Amino acid sequence: MMKDKIADITAPSVAMRLLKKKGGLIRTAEAISAGIHPRSLYYLRDSGFIEQISRGVYRLSEQEPIGNPDLVIVAVRIPKAVICLVSALAFHEISTQIPHTVEIALATGAESPLIDYPPISIHRFSSSSLMAGIEEHLIDGVTVRVYSAEKTLADCFKFRNKLGMDVVLEALRLYKTRMKFNIEELLKYARICRVENVMKPYLEAIV
Repeated sequence: MMKDKIADITAPSVAMRLLKKKGGLIRTAEAISAGIHPRSLYYLRDSGFIEQISRGVYRLSEQEPIGNPDLVIVAVRIPKAVICLVSALAFHEISTQIPHTVEIALATGAESPLIDYPPISIHRFSSSSLMAGIEEHLIDGVTVRVYSAEKTLADCFKFRNKLGMDVVLEALRLYKTRMKFNIEELLKYARICRVENVMKPYLEAIV
């Protein structure tokens, strides 16, 4: 009994060291696999040392506010997801649209993740399209997978009926204005996404 009490007292400090080693953010599953009891996390949360930013995800309270909490939470909760479509356009600052969900790409047939917050929209990509054009960005110590601007534009043309051509063409114009216009990359991803014939006239008109 005494041994259990000692373990309960010392475990929170161990959890704090683990959190700092992990960059200030950890999932409950990671803590448990490292030998940390969930009670230790609850104690630290209730004591104000850590904060719960999503179900099963905790971060140190002393850290600066997360710059893009929705993307960080999705990256932690769904490591295989890739930020896509309007969410990726917003990340690259080539859209005036405000995403109401975090749009993510997953493989066709992959299990749908269960996540309470933030709200997500899942889009199924073929294996070749899913793995093409992925960039890794470090946001608040967390690696977030986002499609490149060029891959995102090709995806938007592919999903143009869902998004609306006004959204797609605005993104293309902002891309030309704010970023280096890379026609080779755009056409490469257009071929991968099988929208080369659709995209070409618009690219030729805007160059």
